[in-house]
Amino acid sequence: MTKDLTSSTISRQNILNNNYALDQIESNLSLGGTYWHNEAVFTKVQVAELLEIDIRTVERYLESHYDELIKNGYRVLKNFDLKQFKEDVSDIDVGDISKIPSLGLFTFRTVLNLAMLVTESEKAKAIRNKILDIVIDVVAQKVGGHTKYINQRDESYLPSAYKEYNYRKEFTDALDYYLQADKWKYGKYTNRIYEIIFLENAQEYKKILDLKDKDQIRETMYSEVLNAIASFEHGLAVEMKQAYEELSRKLTTKELDALIEKAAKSPYLVPHIDDARAKMSSRDLCFRDALHQKLENYIQSVPEGDFDKFLGETSKSLEERLSDPETLAVLKRLKDR
Repeated sequence: MTKDLTSSTISRQNILNNNYALDQIESNLSLGGTYWHNEAVFTKVQVAELLEIDIRTVERYLESHYDELIKNGYRVLKNFDLKQFKEDVSDIDVGDISKIPSLGLFTFRTVLNLAMLVTESEKAKAIRNKILDIVIDVVAQKVGGHTKYINQRDESYLPSAYKEYNYRKEFTDALDYYLQADKWKYGKYTNRIYEIIFLENAQEYKKILDLKDKDQIRETMYSEVLNAIASFEHGLAVEMKQAYEELSRKLTTKELDALIEKAAKSPYLVPHIDDARAKMSSRDLCFRDALHQKLENYIQSVPEGDFDKFLGETSKSLEERLSDPETLAVLKRLKDR
């Protein structure tokens, strides 16, 4: 998937949904505009001058990307709103209101959106380059310079990791008690679950995230991915035990493979698997610049709430989480269940 802003809707939206970066971009670019209703707005004429393009070029992009620009703040003033704008902003020449049926207005966010689209302007290209630099700096600053463990900044991570650890133990015990297999069974069936949840085995995942041999894979996974893995592990452990009791013997690898294939198609698990795929592929591309090619069809723009989750006031490093009494209380409740 290309990350060229002029051709990637997802890459553009990831930037426009990152309010932490937008604040820095606005203060650094100083694009001007006119303040109306507590935000900077720009007319088409102003935007054309700002990006050093013809107004007809602005109109062409408005036509070809109308839905995207509307989503990111572009609006058309008519009737009362147009009259109110003219009265409130007297220093902008918008002509005779009686002769203008409507007036298009860009917000700062929409101007950035347009700058990320326009290919005919060197000024727009310079703005794009500046935007990318600022976004990288903001994320690096928020996460302490690296994103390997950005997943752990989510307040849901520790409870999910703790639950998954317990279900992992339940699953490995089931492999010991109920399966006829050699010592390679743990790695084999761990990889099988990974391939079902996110279509990659452990080595593929490590390579994509550029992890070292000593890095623990599950320590880099988002809470939703851990929850999906835990659900799969728990379900398999329960079904293995039931099959063992019905057969009065240990399962063969062929019989376990059949249980796994059945679980992969479970209507109860499929929504969790799809959600895990979308979350992992989308967030890794946005925050870690890591592309999961086998999950490319699941990639979406990252919503504003995820930037709050991983970069905002509620996000904390694992060390901070472990010193938080509220988090420790949650872990104790999980342990006492």
